[in-house]
Amino acid sequence: MSQNDVGVDLETSLGYLLKEASSALRAAMEEVLRPLGMSVTHYSCLELLAQRPGLSNSELARGAFVTRQTMNVLLRALEREGYVTRPAEAPVGKVLPTRLTPRGRRSLEKASAAVRSVEARMLAGLTETEQSDAFRILQSMIHSLRDDNDGA
Repeated sequence: MSQNDVGVDLETSLGYLLKEASSALRAAMEEVLRPLGMSVTHYSCLELLAQRPGLSNSELARGAFVTRQTMNVLLRALEREGYVTRPAEAPVGKVLPTRLTPRGRRSLEKASAAVRSVEARMLAGLTETEQSDAFRILQSMIHSLRDDNDGA
């Protein structure tokens, strides 16, 4: 049996390379966020709320790529620390819309600058055209996988 008959060739697997890039990006983000007292999930939650105020726990969990339970634990901590606010009772149904506090916004400003520096470092070796191509290609891959998943 040849090596090509077993498993995936990690040296040429685009999926494996994407996972490695994702892991390297996350590690670099954690490194710059740690001194700010944040994790990538903490930062993602604040960034999502800044761009889409009032998101529910479920919407935040999907946007930050974590479970609802993980997001619920994080939101309780962020609320306790004064980064976000949620009403005591849901205005409609069961959803408790979450909003950033002024403290959350100040913290997010520092974190966003740190994350932008990581992204700039990641893209430093690419021309603007290569960056645009990479963006388009990655979006196409995501859409292809989601389209296949929707039809299953």
